[in-house]
Amino acid sequence: MPAARSSRRAAARAARACRSDPADRAARPVLTRAQRLTSSRGFSRTVRHGRRAGSRTMVLHLVAVADQDDQAVPAQVGFVVSKAVGGAVVRNQVKRRLRHLARERHASLPGSAVLVVRALPAAATASYAELGADLDRALDRLLGRSSTVSSPAPLTAADPGDPAVPAVLGDPVDPAGGRSA
Repeated sequence: MPAARSSRRAAARAARACRSDPADRAARPVLTRAQRLTSSRGFSRTVRHGRRAGSRTMVLHLVAVADQDDQAVPAQVGFVVSKAVGGAVVRNQVKRRLRHLARERHASLPGSAVLVVRALPAAATASYAELGADLDRALDRLLGRSSTVSSPAPLTAADPGDPAVPAVLGDPVDPAGGRSA
């Protein structure tokens, strides 16, 4: 069967639709080539030597790279989505969501930093909002920012004479204030 012929008018319309001006490009949720981490060497260096923060759906690895040149090097982001996450369709869907989320948060990364986002199997069933919340929480931990959700008070050692705290989990506490034996 011969290929369908297209008219000049249709070809011109398609060419106009494909053109984009720089203002539209900046608004698109796409990481530029300079912002993408693609080298295996960069991935392995970041995963081995970077700081790590995890959540239910992903693990983030961040390393700050010292600038060798006077030129400003943008932060780079790379993604690892293994077959444990799901089939090809699911992995690509997770990658698209993570790329979009990372693009929105790229400006908050320190200059010339390298971030690797490794998706966990739970990312396959997580919603876009859940992935965004997990990414924000993990980035806040990596960058040392306080998160908007208050964290519980740090655990302290209990006073051994305090009757309200059992010495060992499972020890019964007498309501009268003493330990029962």
